[in-house]
Amino acid sequence: MNTFAWPWAFLALVPWCWAAWRLFRRARGTAIPFPLTRLLPQSRSWRQRLSVLPPVLFLAGLLPGIVALARPRTEYSRFNESRDAIAIEMSIDVSGSMLALDFAGANNLRTRLDVVKETFRDFVEKRPNDLIGFVSFGGYATTRCPLTPDHDALLSVLDETQVPGWDGEPVSNEETLTAIGDGLAMACARLEAASNVVSRVVILLTDGVNNFGLVSPEQATRIAREKNIKVYTIGIGSRGRVAFLTKDRSGQPRVVGGAVGDFDEKALQTIARETGGVYFNVRSEKQMEEALADIDRLEKTKIDTAVYRRYDEHFEPWLLASLLCLVAALLLAGVNRRTLV
Repeated sequence: MNTFAWPWAFLALVPWCWAAWRLFRRARGTAIPFPLTRLLPQSRSWRQRLSVLPPVLFLAGLLPGIVALARPRTEYSRFNESRDAIAIEMSIDVSGSMLALDFAGANNLRTRLDVVKETFRDFVEKRPNDLIGFVSFGGYATTRCPLTPDHDALLSVLDETQVPGWDGEPVSNEETLTAIGDGLAMACARLEAASNVVSRVVILLTDGVNNFGLVSPEQATRIAREKNIKVYTIGIGSRGRVAFLTKDRSGQPRVVGGAVGDFDEKALQTIARETGGVYFNVRSEKQMEEALADIDRLEKTKIDTAVYRRYDEHFEPWLLASLLCLVAALLLAGVNRRTLV
């Protein structure tokens, strides 16, 4: 139903009518009778021709402005909107080996974790309609951010995530290990609470092997399969000796050399295969971007939802018409060096 939010705005038509009457009455009253009109010049300059337009445009511009002030609208409008209906839990390894510099180079000082956070940020920003959460795991799994549509808050948490001990806080040896099973099981537990979604997905990223934790990767895989959760696994890093970023006693970043083991590719392939996901082997920053781009393309589930609004506002075109007329009146008045009144 079409209504006006502020119908009392039409009271402005009373002074508008009075102003129009005064304007055109004055124009007629100021004419001078002159019988010998044939003796007057017949041509009129362009300034004379345009002189009548500014007051007319000014009055004409006020009319749609009054309508816009009354705020025409449609009450309780309804429309369908297509949305992604997916809950995604990011489960990211933050063990000590994520400080390796093999993705961006030792001179760049961007660790594996830095590259992962940057590419996951791009992934999240491309999926504004999804519920996305974040679990990190080293020796223990931690829920960093619950499933949320507030991606700004999620990305803020992601940006602040570091390898345990990097901020100078003392850590136990266990915290620098890798509990892949715990990280996956924690992500599945968080996804179980998601409602009104068509698909539940875990993106599991690690650069190591499961060497700690209460839940084995096999047990976590069974949990994901039973709960119908699809797991995309990403194994990252290069083999052999690489550079690592550490801190010296004064807290300044320092690059050291060290050996790093390879991730458990077979276990990651098994997790992905048994849950209906896909495994990605990532050895560079570019491959990391490509892996998340592939996941973004694979996980597109659209549903049409009915969205109700209390009102649909229609004042914008009226306001635009008013502004155009008033601006034209001001410009023409300036050209003719006249005032609007």
